[in-house]
Amino acid sequence: MKIAIIVTSTKDIPRFRLDMAKEFVSLGHSVIIFGDEEESIWTQFFGAKGMSYRQFYVSRTGTNPFDDLKTLKSLMENLRSEMPDKVFTSNVKANIYGSVAAHRVGIGDVYVMMGGLGSVYRSEKPGFIAKLVSLEYRYSLRYAKKVFFQNQDDAKLFVSLRLVDDSKIVMVRGSGVNIQRFDFSPLPQETRFLFVGRLVKGKGIIEYLDAARLVKRKIPDAKFDVVGAFDSNPTSIRLEQLQPYIDDGTIAYQGEQKDVRPFLKKCSCFVLPSYYGEGTPKSGLEAMATGRPIIVADAVGSREVVLDGVNGYLVSPKNAHDLAEKMISIAVNRSKALSMAEASRRLAEEVFDVRSVNLVICRTMGISRER
Repeated sequence: MKIAIIVTSTKDIPRFRLDMAKEFVSLGHSVIIFGDEEESIWTQFFGAKGMSYRQFYVSRTGTNPFDDLKTLKSLMENLRSEMPDKVFTSNVKANIYGSVAAHRVGIGDVYVMMGGLGSVYRSEKPGFIAKLVSLEYRYSLRYAKKVFFQNQDDAKLFVSLRLVDDSKIVMVRGSGVNIQRFDFSPLPQETRFLFVGRLVKGKGIIEYLDAARLVKRKIPDAKFDVVGAFDSNPTSIRLEQLQPYIDDGTIAYQGEQKDVRPFLKKCSCFVLPSYYGEGTPKSGLEAMATGRPIIVADAVGSREVVLDGVNGYLVSPKNAHDLAEKMISIAVNRSKALSMAEASRRLAEEVFDVRSVNLVICRTMGISRER
């Protein structure tokens, strides 16, 4: 059986979908990845893992309808050339245009993975873009056999907006986390906080920066790392906004990292005050598997990774003072931090193991060992 995985950002595959793709291959199936980056960059990478790769045209964050028509045409051409038996899509444009393209070339087995709905739906006043995306989802999801959601809030919203029939919904625990790759690491003595995420306002980066300054007034030796890339999203912060916090020693900016494990092992607490609508934050799952207390905003998706007071804390969205208080609480209570660290690892093993997530996906898609 040939299975196509369509994403709008090829770089998402190694972190979010590679374990799933490997599972498909291990069961004896042919896997082809469709992504936005050049084949010369990725063919060897995926080939070494028993998969193939094709580039399709997509403007990941653009809103030009002519570009989107080019995306649809490109996907149809690629799908018609490969004619996979099943199609799995992830990311907004891949979900919408991948579903429609598959239908138009005669492929009926389409499965859609919803990530976080982001600021499009979770802003205080959803605007024209939300209405447009809703129209596109209402049209395209009729061609999906099943739609995976990572939290109940998003699933309920899509049903209430009549974008998907509730009979198609399948719940999964995010993308899962590879608990062998992200193994447990003892909690360091040093007070060191870590933010990992795109540097967009909705991820709570501003609140993290302001909270770091507040914490350093009480705990001058506390350290704060920021790992993540600047983004093309219009809500992305700029380097000049980050620079004052670097210059005064509040934070150390570590840039974008292919492997976050060294930073997770050095930190004593992971912080992601995202309020814009996560699916289930992958970075939070990785921190849990490493055995770290977690502090996240009490917001859609983010709250999925924390049992408040057990493996970390939930804080009020957009509230740097509340965030600082919880960071200080973990920093000054070593026994509590150790207990939370152990609880995080236990939850990663029992609830968020990627093998359990992949099992749900395989069963839903009807993927078993090839004879």
